[in-house]
Amino acid sequence: APSPKPKRGRKPKPPAAASPDNDHPSSPLAAAADTPKPGSSSGPRGRRKSRRGRHELPSDADAALRAPPSPTRRGASKGAANMKVDVPAVEPLRWEQVAKVMPSMDAVVKVFCVHTEPNFSMPWQRKRQYSSSSSGFIIGGRRVLTNAHSVEHYTQVKLKKRGSDTKYLATVLAIGNECDIAMLTVDDDEFWKGVLPLEFGLLPALQDAVTVVGYPIGGDTISVTSGVVSRIEILSYVHGSTELLGLQIDAAINSGNSGGPAFNDQGKCVGIAFQSLKHEDAENIGYVIPTPVIKHFIQDYEKSGEYTGFPILGIEWQKMENPDLRKAMGMKSDQKGVRIRRIEPTAPESGCMQPSDIILSFDGIDIANDGTVPFRHGERIGFSYLVSQKYTGEKARVKVLRNSKIHEFNIKLSIHKKLIPAHIKGRPPSYYIVAGFVFMVVSVPYLRSEYGKDYEFDAPVKLLDKHLHAMAQSPDEQLVVVSQVLVADINIGYEELVNTQVVMGD
Repeated sequence: APSPKPKRGRKPKPPAAASPDNDHPSSPLAAAADTPKPGSSSGPRGRRKSRRGRHELPSDADAALRAPPSPTRRGASKGAANMKVDVPAVEPLRWEQVAKVMPSMDAVVKVFCVHTEPNFSMPWQRKRQYSSSSSGFIIGGRRVLTNAHSVEHYTQVKLKKRGSDTKYLATVLAIGNECDIAMLTVDDDEFWKGVLPLEFGLLPALQDAVTVVGYPIGGDTISVTSGVVSRIEILSYVHGSTELLGLQIDAAINSGNSGGPAFNDQGKCVGIAFQSLKHEDAENIGYVIPTPVIKHFIQDYEKSGEYTGFPILGIEWQKMENPDLRKAMGMKSDQKGVRIRRIEPTAPESGCMQPSDIILSFDGIDIANDGTVPFRHGERIGFSYLVSQKYTGEKARVKVLRNSKIHEFNIKLSIHKKLIPAHIKGRPPSYYIVAGFVFMVVSVPYLRSEYGKDYEFDAPVKLLDKHLHAMAQSPDEQLVVVSQVLVADINIGYEELVNTQVVMGD
């Protein structure tokens, strides 16, 4: 049969070319949250574009806000042939939100850092220098905030303002590795002219809109990405190896975004971008340091002139959700709390609290059987949040249940020393050489240097057991190993004593 005659009409448009997929395959071990490294000129390929259509705005605010007018449809019927029907267009982004953020964008700066990492294989020297770039923003008191991992092992730090071609030499005032925040300043008065410091807003609620501003890889100008707050809880800070309050947002945080501010719809800073989730089944999941953590860092520095850290309770605790366990511990039906499993010998609370004590409340706030406390309307959060809001040296009122009797203690909070520290705080590694044996103090940077980023799987089991479970018995206790043996006549036959723990020495 002959083919039907084609109808007259417009020539169909050719299909749009699909964007290339540049995403690299990820391993199953990449499911954990990773801190994005500061972007560099020779950084990795860009991540795959989001299928959800998240827009990234250019630095030109006028061009970004110059949206085309909404199209008008004209419909005709027998009753109203000339009636004009307006169909509102669907806006892909909240442009009015971005417009409020624009005046604050001048306070966002680009951070250039030269790093010189220690060489743990040869601790008497350092590795080759390398450069990176990240983001930061100006706050009151002629200070700039960025991420701690952005200036880790820094040799030189420079800042460049938006729209400027001058890089200003910066001084590092404080580095908070636990909270992944660093504070900088610039001595040159020219840097502070014509810019207003950012104001901090309140902790956002779920589904509140946020705008992340920074200098990620893929370009030299400022970048804006919008999203919403999808989760508020205690998060694991990868760089700090600690757990603090954090925000999860559905905006992408790429390399170079680290240290950039997150704005609310009023143009106030509600957090600092610092890490993202890398997983083959997850896209556009970023994490932001909220204002309570930021203000704690700033006030801690202002109180003592240096960063002291976030205090913790030096205990391991167990949930009391099992009814038989609660009955065995002598708890009444209306009593709730958590059970102490272990107490660090160096912790101040070791002098008053004991293992198997039930912590009922902290500073007058009752603790549930799952270890949570009321947070905001309809929300609960881990009680460690209450501890993290304290400062070093402050006291807290703790109510415990022991042998069916209630006791109350005033505990002085402090920073506890870990047997294997998470950071060496910018100092060179501690080592000692005798008879060709190189003795070194074990730390997380040492494990990462010797066994790679997957050291938790590749390091010797005995070292990992010490890292996860061992507690320091005294404030000056260290875990020392023979990192290598420099061949000499005096140590013939001992060449294989590598990563062997030193238990005792004369």
